[in-house]
Amino acid sequence: MPRRSPLLAIFLIVLVDILGMTIVLPLLAVYAESFHATAFQATLLMPAFAVCQLVAGPLIGRISDRTGRRKMLLVSQIGTFIGFIVLARATSLWMVFVARVVDGATAGNLSLAQAYISDNTEPKDRAKSFALIGIAFGLGFLVGPGITAMLSGPSLNAPIYAAAGLSLTSVLCTFFLLPKEERPPQVAESGPGGQRLAIFEWRAYTQFFTRPALRSLLVQFFLYFFAFSTFISGFALFAERRFQWHGHPFTPREIGLLFAYAGFLGIILQGGLVGRMVKRFGEERLVRWGFVSLALGYLALGVIVDPYLLLLTTTISSFGNGVIRPALTSLLTQNAGRHEQGVVLGLNQSLMSIASIVAPPLAGLLIGRRPSWAVGLGSVFCRGDWAGCAIATAPAEASSRCKRVSVLLGGGHA
Repeated sequence: MPRRSPLLAIFLIVLVDILGMTIVLPLLAVYAESFHATAFQATLLMPAFAVCQLVAGPLIGRISDRTGRRKMLLVSQIGTFIGFIVLARATSLWMVFVARVVDGATAGNLSLAQAYISDNTEPKDRAKSFALIGIAFGLGFLVGPGITAMLSGPSLNAPIYAAAGLSLTSVLCTFFLLPKEERPPQVAESGPGGQRLAIFEWRAYTQFFTRPALRSLLVQFFLYFFAFSTFISGFALFAERRFQWHGHPFTPREIGLLFAYAGFLGIILQGGLVGRMVKRFGEERLVRWGFVSLALGYLALGVIVDPYLLLLTTTISSFGNGVIRPALTSLLTQNAGRHEQGVVLGLNQSLMSIASIVAPPLAGLLIGRRPSWAVGLGSVFCRGDWAGCAIATAPAEASSRCKRVSVLLGGGHA
C-alpha cells in the first residue's frame, strides 16, 4: 500500500495552530490590562514568550532529530494547549505570564512541521511544500482576528477558550492524521557534539555558523524577521498616529481589515504561484527580489499619508513576505543533513525569537519619538539584507558579505 502524503495533515495542523495564535495575539495586551498591567508590562508578554522559545527551539529540534518529529510535535502542541488553558483561567497578572512561559518553553510547532515536510519531500519540491505553511499563515490572519472580534464582546476569556479548543484539535489531528514516520537514521555528526545529544553545548549550535552557506542563510533569516517583527509589532500604533479614515484615526477595525487583505494576498501567492516561480527562477533569485519588495514596501509606508496608498504598499510588501519565508526555509534544509535539520530549523526559530525580543520595544521606542522611524528601520534591515546578504554564486562570497552587513547592523553576535 502506498504511503499517504503527510502534507494535507501538516497543513491542517499548522492552520489550526496559527488560528489559535491569531485569535489570542490581538487581545493579549488588553487582557493583561484587565489584570491592572501597565502598558510596559503588557508589552513584555511577547518577549517573555520569545525568550523561552529562544532556549527551547534548538533543544526541541535536536531531540526530534533523534526521536522523531511526530512525538515532539505532540509534546509541543500539548504545551500550547496547556498554556491557553492557564491563560483563560488566569486570575492575576503573574498567571498570564506563566501561560506565555509554558507556551514559549514548548514552542516548536512550526519548526517541527517544517522539519517533517523536509523529511518527506524532495529538495526540488520543498519551497512549494513550505508554501503550505504560508497559506496557513494567510488563512490564520484572515480568519483569526475576525473570530476574536466576534467572541470578545461578552468576555475576553471566550476567544482564549476558542484558541484552546483549536489547539486540542491540532493535537488530535497530529495523533490521528499524521503518518507515523520511520526512525531517523543514526548518521554520525561531523560537528563538535559528535554522536551525543549535546543539548547544553553551545558549540553544538555555533558549529552551523562555521559553514558559509548556512551562516549566510541564518543571518538573512534573522534580518528578515527583525524587519518583519518591527513592522508587525509597531504597525497598529503607527497607523493610528499616521492615517485617518473619514476624518477619524485608524482603529483596530481598519487595521484588522488591512491584515486580512495581506493574508488574502498570501493565500493567493503561496497557493500555487510560489512553486511555479521556484521552478522558473529558483529560490536564490526569489529571495533577492523578495527583499527588494520588502524594502520598497516598508520605505514607502514610512512616507505616505494617504490611506488608499496603504493597499499598494501592502501589496508590494506582501510579495516579499510571501516568497522569502518558503524560499529561505527550503535553502536551509537543502544545506543541512537530514539528521540535523530539526536542530537547524530550531536554531533558526531561536534567531527569530531574538528578533521578537528586541524588535517590539525598539519599535515602540521609535514610534514614541517619530512614527516613520520604526518602519524606516525595517526597510534598512531589508535593504541591508538584500544588498549584502543576497545569496551569491560562491558561498564564501555570500558569507563575507553577510558578515559585513551583520556587524554593520549590530547583528554580528547572532
